[in-house]
Amino acid sequence: MAKMIVHAGDFPKGKGSVILGVMTFPCGPRDVFTGQTIPVTELERVEIATEESVKKAAGTVGWGVAGSALLGPVGLLAGLLLGGRKTEVTFVARLKDGRKFLGTTDKGAYNVMLAGTFSKGVAGAPKRPSVPPPQPVTPCP
Repeated sequence: MAKMIVHAGDFPKGKGSVILGVMTFPCGPRDVFTGQTIPVTELERVEIATEESVKKAAGTVGWGVAGSALLGPVGLLAGLLLGGRKTEVTFVARLKDGRKFLGTTDKGAYNVMLAGTFSKGVAGAPKRPSVPPPQPVTPCP
């Protein structure tokens, strides 16, 4: 599961996800597991706004400990320097129905969404007939 953060647009701001070629949009700022689901094949266009390499503290510490256990002090240093790196992509997406949003996700999820813009869909994504059509955005309770 790849996390996706919606920053602006026609969907509520908050944390969503991209799983097996299906995007889940939050119903509200703290809603992670429920909300509207839309297959990536419904994307018309996805464009990168920014791409940056970020370093996560937990990943850095984990790689440092693993490097230390395997190679001693040299491994610790290598793990701290190299571990925890991740590429985050901020993008602008437009759906075939005209809705659009600004979001951030990792490089792998961005590539899945980009592949969804092609008519044949995405490897690992459900086939089009087995996915229900997108539901209209309904207000949160």
